[in-house]
Amino acid sequence: MSVGFRVYTKRNLPPQELVEAFRHIPASNIADTMNRLCAIHSDIRLMTKPGDGNMVGVALTVKARPGDNLMLHKALNMIEPGDVIVVSNEGDRSQSLMGEVMAAYAKSRGVAGFVFDGPMRDIDSLYDGGVPFYATGTTPGGPFKEGPGEINVPIACGGIMVNPGDIIVGDPDGVIVIPRQDAERVLEAARKFMEQDQNKLKAAQEGHAKRDWVDKKLEEKGCEIIDDVYPA
Repeated sequence: MSVGFRVYTKRNLPPQELVEAFRHIPASNIADTMNRLCAIHSDIRLMTKPGDGNMVGVALTVKARPGDNLMLHKALNMIEPGDVIVVSNEGDRSQSLMGEVMAAYAKSRGVAGFVFDGPMRDIDSLYDGGVPFYATGTTPGGPFKEGPGEINVPIACGGIMVNPGDIIVGDPDGVIVIPRQDAERVLEAARKFMEQDQNKLKAAQEGHAKRDWVDKKLEEKGCEIIDDVYPA
């Protein structure tokens, strides 16, 4: 039985121009158009220097045994330019999953970034390395290489389902996952939202933002407004 220890070599991929279109849209704007249910947990954060624009790419998924990177090594051999390697490590925090040597090889193959639900190491070398790393932290403790695991299967990373070929977008705020089949609709909505958000920001900066919605919402929710001091 190969379930739990298998590698799928192919993925359904979105058009590259569609992926690239998310490069300069804030992850928060995209997430808001997806009803705010697409963001990977904040424990997984950017560990390296922010670049010019978002990390964007397509998911190459890895389901690993906690603290083990054998299947991650296999995934490095499968990288296509523009891939983001997303690893389900079952939230283990005891062992790093990758360091400088593996990262250098991945960069040579055109990797777009990494998202781990576990730690990394060699942060001093990788911080300015030009490849975005999202991880839960750092530890010098290295991983085991025993398996089992799977590649290019649906995984859960940071509380979000990730399918191979989904579009991954990361910026200093964190990482979001855009299902491949929804990407065109999300892009159209995110572009409109970004324009509206920029207009809201300008109004806020100039001091004439519309704030009457707050009292209307409180009234709808039944909040009592008392024009007095709290009785002592």
